[in-house]
Amino acid sequence: MSTSRRDATRQKLYEAAVTLIAEQGFSATTVDEIAERAGVAKGTVYYNFSSKSVLFEELLRHGVGLLTAALRAAGPDAGLGGLAALDAMARAGLEFIRAYPSFAQLFLAETWRTNRAWHDTLRLMREETVSVVAAVLAEAVADGDLPDDLDVQLTASAVFGMVLVVALDWLAFQPERSLDDVHGGLSRLLRARMPG
Repeated sequence: MSTSRRDATRQKLYEAAVTLIAEQGFSATTVDEIAERAGVAKGTVYYNFSSKSVLFEELLRHGVGLLTAALRAAGPDAGLGGLAALDAMARAGLEFIRAYPSFAQLFLAETWRTNRAWHDTLRLMREETVSVVAAVLAEAVADGDLPDDLDVQLTASAVFGMVLVVALDWLAFQPERSLDDVHGGLSRLLRARMPG
């Protein structure tokens, strides 16, 4: 199987698995259901992943990797720093969660389940994503745009969590609001609450 074809198959399996697991939970989701939803044979699932748990762990890696890349592209890789970077990353986070709401729900739910085989992987992936925000904050502190006593790690976690929860709340309870409206509210909150 060619690499591009295998990547396309894996993407279909990720999409099927994340939707099913978000709907009915990990334990209740079967490999047969994942294969059926993806439109592939059950053997294709096992050809690509040795087990449902491995599929799920790789799904988490894939999704968090996409989110981390989106945040980097919006802020640091775009040459932005300080509040401009935080603002751009907040919008990128909202856009990502709007595009992948089932993944965001799953990510949030699994964050609190410490008894899962993939918890350490999830923790490391989350830390990688939060570190993108932390690096922007640390640079703003070093540049004198934010106070020296800012708890960079805690603030980075707060910003990350705020975007994740606000996006899920928006999609579940206020879907009539536009992305610009929700982003504008987050932007005002960031600017009002960020010490400086």
